Amino acid sequence: MIKQNLHTHSLYCDGKDSFEEMIQTAIEKEFTILGFSSHGYTPDETLGMDEETIIKYQKELKGLKNKYKDQISIYTGIEQDMLYRVKHPDSFDYIIGSKHCVNGTGYENGVDCSKEITKKIVQSQFSNDFLLYAKNYYEDIIQMADWDEVDIIGHFDLIMKYNEDQSFLSFSNRKYINMACDALDCLLSKDKIIEVNTGAMARGYRSQAYPEVHLLEYIASKNGKIILNSDCHNRKDLDAGYDSTLASLEKIGFKEMMVLTDCGFKAVDIKQFKRG
Repeated sequence: MIKQNLHTHSLYCDGKDSFEEMIQTAIEKEFTILGFSSHGYTPDETLGMDEETIIKYQKELKGLKNKYKDQISIYTGIEQDMLYRVKHPDSFDYIIGSKHCVNGTGYENGVDCSKEITKKIVQSQFSNDFLLYAKNYYEDIIQMADWDEVDIIGHFDLIMKYNEDQSFLSFSNRKYINMACDALDCLLSKDKIIEVNTGAMARGYRSQAYPEVHLLEYIASKNGKIILNSDCHNRKDLDAGYDSTLASLEKIGFKEMMVLTDCGFKAVDIKQFKRG
């Protein structure tokens, strides 16, 4: 049985635990595959890594990969923000591509900072029209379809993080769904893996994973590739939401998920993934 997480943050960025603490917890929770994906460069030094830190990050993970090779498979990834593409992508086992802020500005305009900041962005930059905000967001996401270094699209509908009560927009709004699905079409046509991300569930913002169920149903209808990750910033949440999300994915109709191996990504029967 397989248990995997490739979206893991550590003390190298905004995570709360060291590599070794996270690895030991993963082993206790019976994970078979663990990938680390600390944030790449950002102007906020508390969030991302500069080039010198990336070298230390890769070196430490190389040693731990060998130390724990008989207990768990360890991989070295990075979460690349759209504003700051990785300089040496081939030095990583995989790259998660994500959009965290709007209009080419910094993290003061982060799409996942808080509900209050989201309201401010929509009001001040998009004439209080959430659909215009979504249009801007997804038009940017589409760019990653042509970025060869990106393997996984991280938390695809992150702009809906603070929309559990649907106060910004109904999840079933047809205009919104159409623009999100147009972006998915572009990404899936270039063989990108769409991340099913339980991070907002762990932190109490959403009851379901990203992407929302309407979008997951669309991905399934297109036979799109998916991968289950927890976007873990705290080791206690390493498998948060996994069981319920796996059940939902099977109900939607997904038959396979992607797994990272020493030979790259491969599709595996979803029934091979560990529950409980």
